Amino acid sequence: MIRTRLTILGFFQFFVWGAWLITIGTYCFNAKGWTGAQFGAIFSTLALSSLFMPAVTGIIADRWLNAERLYGILHILYGLVLFYVPYVNDPETLYYVIFAAMIFYMPTISLSNSISFTILKNNNYDVVKSFPPIRVWGTVGFIVAMWITNLTGSKANANQFIIAAIAAIALGIYAFTLPKCAPQNALKKDAGWMEQLGLTAFKLLANKRMFLFFFFSMFLGAALQLTNMYGDSYLDDFKRFPEYADSLVVKYSTIIMSISQISETLFILTIPFFLRRFGIKQVMLFSMIAWVLRFGLFAFGDPGSGLWMIVLSCVVYGMAFDFFNISGSLFVESNTDPSIRSSAQGLFMMMTNGVGAYLGSKVSGLVIDSYFTIAENGEKDWSGIWKSFSLYALVIAILFAVLFKSDDKTRHVQGGVPVH
Repeated sequence: MIRTRLTILGFFQFFVWGAWLITIGTYCFNAKGWTGAQFGAIFSTLALSSLFMPAVTGIIADRWLNAERLYGILHILYGLVLFYVPYVNDPETLYYVIFAAMIFYMPTISLSNSISFTILKNNNYDVVKSFPPIRVWGTVGFIVAMWITNLTGSKANANQFIIAAIAAIALGIYAFTLPKCAPQNALKKDAGWMEQLGLTAFKLLANKRMFLFFFFSMFLGAALQLTNMYGDSYLDDFKRFPEYADSLVVKYSTIIMSISQISETLFILTIPFFLRRFGIKQVMLFSMIAWVLRFGLFAFGDPGSGLWMIVLSCVVYGMAFDFFNISGSLFVESNTDPSIRSSAQGLFMMMTNGVGAYLGSKVSGLVIDSYFTIAENGEKDWSGIWKSFSLYALVIAILFAVLFKSDDKTRHVQGGVPVH
């Protein structure tokens, strides 16, 4: 019963994000006709909120308010903000609306994990065995939301946000029925502000190997945003070509993109084998090569004879995402002192979902506007866009192979949970 209730929590945690995350680009580009820079700014709010909100809400949950109640409040507020999106008709206003939504949503990702861990432990479950099957349902929720958005004809209109809003408010109310997760007061009363905000791990940057790891984490965090921002918009834009206008790829672009998440659930299962067989550096290199293929296959694919490239691009996404995020988390786990391990994981997330995601969102929008958009009609050179992204990933892979050294401690780590 406990695991079932947490499975419902995990499913809707990512359902309320998946309903619009992959299709907001289609909404902004294809429905609203906004520029790459305008959309890049809007998408960057995910990263900006990740820089500070998880730490702030973590302090609140640790010291003052039950985690499940804080979680419920945040989701209700998130849903209320999304209800306002259909009334927004300019990118400047939508920037602030999505920013507000992300301030409420982004910290719930880590809170949902904390709630699950606490409830499982309190009910004498083995967290290592019980949590991964629960977490996989989060990816399933993301996929289901994408399908619903596509099949209801909502990928290019504001209904995608309404779907997410209704589910988010329902999830917020549901959270109040969960077993209590009271504040643990884990922080010492005399802890300094650096410790309270989880910033002590910054001293890891003084170590060359750790500095390089977090440095490359930032650039791969940017790569993840590129595929989330532009993937669905790219597929939907094939409708400009008469021979592809009625193709399944155009009609069901979001469902095609969901192959990426399906692949992700499968590659999770291969991580232990690859880590034991190849070690952390090689596994992370596999991830980077997969990013090269992810973007490169999109560059040459089309809904006709090149459909196999689009599908294969979605398949290799599972390796690109999982092999970096999971192996990176395990690298942090096995290469940091226990006293700062949580802070180090927070730093890893900040560099990927925060700094890297922000740079990827902003810079990609400017590059697309400057070099890959036809001024006369606003059409985008998608082949050129994906080729440039693929070249970017290739340069990062080469630099990583040359500069990064690892002693492969992660070959001996048995656990690990992916984080979106």
